[in-house]
Amino acid sequence: MLSPETHNDPLDPARAAAGLITLGRSESVAPGDPLPPFFHHLYFWSPQPPEALGRDGHPRVGQGGLIPDMGLPRRMWAGGRLTFHHPLLAGQDAERRSVLEVSSTKHGRSGPLGFVTLRHDYHQGGRLCVTEWQDLVYREDPAPGASPPAPPVARTDEAERRIFQFDSTLLFRYSALTFNGHRIHYDLDYAREVEGYAGLVVHGPLLAQLLMLFAQDLCGPLARFGFRATAPLTHTETAELCLKDQALWVRGPDGRLCMEAQFKAISQA
Repeated sequence: MLSPETHNDPLDPARAAAGLITLGRSESVAPGDPLPPFFHHLYFWSPQPPEALGRDGHPRVGQGGLIPDMGLPRRMWAGGRLTFHHPLLAGQDAERRSVLEVSSTKHGRSGPLGFVTLRHDYHQGGRLCVTEWQDLVYREDPAPGASPPAPPVARTDEAERRIFQFDSTLLFRYSALTFNGHRIHYDLDYAREVEGYAGLVVHGPLLAQLLMLFAQDLCGPLARFGFRATAPLTHTETAELCLKDQALWVRGPDGRLCMEAQFKAISQA
């Protein structure tokens, strides 16, 4: 295992406030307030100079960072898991310690695949606040004219539902807040012509963020959350955020399943 990477950030409340406004929420954030779940993604940036970026706008892998170069050009955030031990507080210094837990390759139906799992531990005030695992998948470019695989169908038995609409401005602002340079989220020509998507791709973490806030609104602060991306959603599409018991999912306008998740609130733990 490579040595851990460590990043520090003072968790500026203004950035959290901008994140809430971007998502259309009315809460305020003052120094000392708990951050909403998953808002640590607005912090701990690792900016790289232009010459250190790959064709997709992300930092090139295999350049001394945690992620090895598997020779596969397309990167997707496939899912993740989080344990919330204590709230991270706005306006106070925090530290992220990151390690590579898994790196493997295999040959799937669509060709070679690379799998990476990163673990991030977030500390503040001398205690562990959040543990997060990020599951990334790397794959080849689609063959010219190839049809995307058929997406799974989403369930329709939700007890609660929330409608959320996206546009290119929202995706750009979220990319800026998270310092995410991946071009599939703001460069329409690249998304369509190079990576084969129908439009700008809604960030997987953005969908997970919306599901976490949805669950917290209904059930209170979260103890655990896990999610898996199953099909892309594009910027012109309306999403249905669905909840039943401790299950969450995102349903696309054609009924496809875009993301599924499970959670446990502190009150349910």
